Amino acid sequence: MKDIQTQTDSDTVTAATESEAMVRLEDVRKIYEMGSEQVHALAGVSVEFGSGSFWAIMGPSGSGKSTMLNLLGCLDRPTSGRYILSGQDVSRLEDDDLSQIRLTYLGFVFQSFNLIAQLTVRENIELPLFYLGWESRESAKRALELATQVGLEDRLGHRPAELSGGQQQRVAIARALANDPHVILADEPTGNLDSSTGEHIMELLRDLNKQGKTIVIVTHEPEVARWAHHRLHMHDGLIDRID
Repeated sequence: MKDIQTQTDSDTVTAATESEAMVRLEDVRKIYEMGSEQVHALAGVSVEFGSGSFWAIMGPSGSGKSTMLNLLGCLDRPTSGRYILSGQDVSRLEDDDLSQIRLTYLGFVFQSFNLIAQLTVRENIELPLFYLGWESRESAKRALELATQVGLEDRLGHRPAELSGGQQQRVAIARALANDPHVILADEPTGNLDSSTGEHIMELLRDLNKQGKTIVIVTHEPEVARWAHHRLHMHDGLIDRID
C-alpha cells in the first residue's frame, strides 16, 4: 500500500490508495451563488479513491462532505477542477451523459431509502434496469438474485410500507447493485436505523467491498466510519486530514 501524501504548500490534500484510482478529484472547487454572496462549499480538493477501497467522509455540518458526495455521484458539477471516474473526465459532461454515467458506474444508498411507495420490492430493485432497457424476464431474474443477496427473497411482493427500516435499506442496497456499479455511494446509510440494524447494514456494505466494490459513505458517526479502510475528514471545504 502506498503512503498517503499530504501537500502542505497548497490548499489540497492528495491520498494515494493501494490500487489504481477508481475516482480522482483534481483541485475541485464548488461555489454556490447565494444572492450576492458566494459560498465556497469546496475550496480546492484533490484526492484519489482506489479501486476496491472503502472510504468514509466525515466532518461537521457545512464542511463540504455532502457537496463532495453529490459531485462524486454526478448529481452536480464542479465550478472548476476535474473529476476523473474510471479513467474518464466527467467534469463537464452534459446532463444526458451524466445520467448515463450514473446508470453505468454508480449505485446510490440514501439515509431516507428513497424507495417508491407504490412499487413492490422487486419493482424497486428493477428500476435502474428499466432505464437501462433490460427485458422484463432478465430484470426479474436479476431482482431475485439481489433480493436473495440481501436476505429479502421472501419479500419480493411487499411494498416499502410493509417492511422495517432495515429491510427498506436492504432493498435500497439491492437497487444500488442492480446495474453492477463500479462505485457505491452511501449518504448516512444507517442514519434512520437503530444501532443493531445499522450494524447489519454496515456488514453488508463491508461484504460488498470484499467482493471488489469501491464504497464511499458520508457519516458523522465514528462507529460507522470505523468500518471503512480510510477516513477523510472535511473542514471548511477542504480536506483536514486522512486516517
